[in-house]
Amino acid sequence: MGLSLEDGARRIRIIGAASGLGAQDPGCADGPVAFHRSQAWHALQDHPQIDWGRTLYARAADGHGALGRIAALCKSLADEVAETLRAGAFPLVIGGDHSIAVGTWSGVARQLGAPCGLLWMDAHLDAHTPETSYSGAWHGMPLACLFGQGDKRLLDLGLVGRQLDVAHTAVFGPRSWEPEEAALLQRLGVRIFARDEIERRGFVPCLDEALAIVRGAPAGFGITLDLDVIDPDIAPGVGSPEPDGLSAAEVRRALRGLATDEALRAMEIVEYNPDRDRDGLTARLIAGLIGDLLPGLTRKPRRHAPHHR
Repeated sequence: MGLSLEDGARRIRIIGAASGLGAQDPGCADGPVAFHRSQAWHALQDHPQIDWGRTLYARAADGHGALGRIAALCKSLADEVAETLRAGAFPLVIGGDHSIAVGTWSGVARQLGAPCGLLWMDAHLDAHTPETSYSGAWHGMPLACLFGQGDKRLLDLGLVGRQLDVAHTAVFGPRSWEPEEAALLQRLGVRIFARDEIERRGFVPCLDEALAIVRGAPAGFGITLDLDVIDPDIAPGVGSPEPDGLSAAEVRRALRGLATDEALRAMEIVEYNPDRDRDGLTARLIAGLIGDLLPGLTRKPRRHAPHHR
């Protein structure tokens, strides 16, 4: 287990979560292993302040259907994330479909002892419940689960009740959703920065407002980045692409600034589907996103670091 550095900088520990059970295209189950074997990762693997810890799998078990396996994986992931934080390292989870977020942020909440704030970057809202889902796909439900809404097998994995601080969660970049999930988030009071608002107002003003929300969480905040939030011309290796996504350059600039914020507790990058990647383009993007975190995380952090404009 990588420990934090003496000067207060943080070591990055990568945790793979290899499951596509929650997705309509299960190819993202291969995402963590494919990235771990890629040339893009090989360019990072010798960095002295980053290590690949464990890759967890949704194991088959007698009497357990897809949801039971997802729940078991999320429990293991929550344990792994909490242990990484206890060791003083920074958890960076690589998925796998977005249902794994239930495990990641439950583990963070458990270790912090309180719900955290979260910047949810995604082309979708992922806030359905089993009663409202049109597809029944579990990767469309993790945000609702983290707010204590949904199947009981995916609830209370970190704390009893909500794993996220509702007042300090923001959804950034969605451009496809159903009215039922939007209604749930609006009822809870979660701020949604849809793609059309970002286009109208500008990336930086919207991000500044979103960060003001998530940074206000007393226990700290995290980032979950579904690769489909980025334009599919730049990130083709995803199972649920949506046109007109965010600019990869803008997202990467934002991460470079956020990495120096001492309140940043963890990050996950999800929905990498190597079957749909093109010439390793998405794998290189993931490596670039990790590389953007390294300079900030591996030097002594500061409070409320501004992002680069």
